[in-house]
Amino acid sequence: MAKTPSAALRADEFSFVSPAVKYLLFFFNMLFWVISMVMVGIGVYARLMKHAEAAMACLAVDPALFLIAVGVLMFLITFCGCIGSLRENICLLQAFSICLTLIFLLQLAAGILGFVFSDKARGKVSEIINNAIVHYRDDLDLQNLIDFGQKEFSCCGAISYKDWSQNMYFNCSSENLSRERCSVPYSCCLHEEDQAVINTMCGQGMQSLDYMEAGVHIHTNGCIDRLVNWLHTNLFLLGGVALGFAIPQLVGILLSQILINQIQDQIKLQKYNLQHRADPWY
Repeated sequence: MAKTPSAALRADEFSFVSPAVKYLLFFFNMLFWVISMVMVGIGVYARLMKHAEAAMACLAVDPALFLIAVGVLMFLITFCGCIGSLRENICLLQAFSICLTLIFLLQLAAGILGFVFSDKARGKVSEIINNAIVHYRDDLDLQNLIDFGQKEFSCCGAISYKDWSQNMYFNCSSENLSRERCSVPYSCCLHEEDQAVINTMCGQGMQSLDYMEAGVHIHTNGCIDRLVNWLHTNLFLLGGVALGFAIPQLVGILLSQILINQIQDQIKLQKYNLQHRADPWY
């Protein structure tokens, strides 16, 4: 007995694609899409506000460039997720899922390699900090970032306060005619809690002093040792942060795979209906 027109219509209207999964994935990506555009906007604005010479001098350590790069990458990935879920496009959803999977695996590999090869990671961090010290006066954003780190971790330089001699303004050589010769930034100084006015010249001539004498006025320990100690004492916090980054990625991968499977099932159903539409018993 052939199906009635109403029964055939109900069969055509049936869909494997869940609106809840589809729109949850869409709004999930839309949120991070907006965040990525804000990141790119802030990065571009910070980049344009710098002098051209300063911008070209320290490309490898520019926080604005890092913000732009991360924002653009997030924008492209979430664009695939948004359009792919809204249009039920398998190719875009697969690209979105693959990108998230690769990023998750790279983060996992970086964490494992950083733990296994901690000495080499320490050397790389030291290289980055020393490069930042060299360009301290060339980039205001970088300068503020270094000052913030030195104040927060109560440290000075990468290994010791004498690392600041790598900077052309703080260098202790006799050829250096700068007023900051043999000094360190004010962020290295020991400050009293009730100090109302910060003396920005408190690091004057500190590199010419030995550790005992300089330790009365500034932090003499390098930031790498302080950073390592902070990491060891905040493992649970770091684990929570890593989990906070991993959960959205895993949720995105899971939702995209569920939606891809539902779309594939829907395509199979449509092909089946087309093949049997001419069947008199359908």
